[in-house]
Amino acid sequence: MPYALEIIVIMSCIFLFAAFVHGSIGFGFPMLSTPLLALVMDIQSAIILTLIPNLFVNLISMGSEGNIWNAFRRYLPLALLAMLGSAIGTFILLLTHSEWFKLLLAAAIVLYLFADKIKLNLTWVRKRSVLAESTFGIGAGILGGLTNVMAPVLIIYSLETRKTKAELIQLSNFCFMLGKAIQLLLFSIYGKFTHSELELAPFMLIFVALALFLGIQIRRKIPEQTFVRIMRGLLVILAGLLILQTTIRL
Repeated sequence: MPYALEIIVIMSCIFLFAAFVHGSIGFGFPMLSTPLLALVMDIQSAIILTLIPNLFVNLISMGSEGNIWNAFRRYLPLALLAMLGSAIGTFILLLTHSEWFKLLLAAAIVLYLFADKIKLNLTWVRKRSVLAESTFGIGAGILGGLTNVMAPVLIIYSLETRKTKAELIQLSNFCFMLGKAIQLLLFSIYGKFTHSELELAPFMLIFVALALFLGIQIRRKIPEQTFVRIMRGLLVILAGLLILQTTIRL
């Protein structure tokens, strides 16, 4: 079913903004685009519409950090576990299709905002690397499959395993990329990803590519922390709006 013109305009503006922020600080596209779209549609539709743009952004972000093939080899086990978790989360989303997942998205945003401040006693993460990789990989995938947001779980994992920012960017984008790939497959099998989304994709990618390029140029001129503060403030507002909207509708 073709999308109305106003929805296409809203999507274009959202993708422009989210990709610009992502280009300027190296992350943030799904974290911003999903809740913004979820304000005007259900969470499942928001995730479907961001599938191809997300795959594009993930690939570009991984490549921008260099040593992409080394990253593929190093983080493949974690990414495959995230893909498994994403498949589980997507099946739950397909079967339930509940407005309550907007509240889960809001909770994921709040967790993201405070992930680096949460003091958890997770000494076992470094002692039991296989168990930790399985737990955080599948957990991140399930959350990503349900809400399009893996970052909170992966940030906590990266902090506990003492990953650098560059390593966090590569592993999170790799996990998200495989998660989106399996979602694309499952949504297509279940008839949720249709020709309408496929026809929109090339136009949306033009907006995303342009905004990413502009964001990368800005990154070199304006302190990253300025954009991070803006994004965090916006996410607080979005989480509040999602909670309010869902509460009113339910």
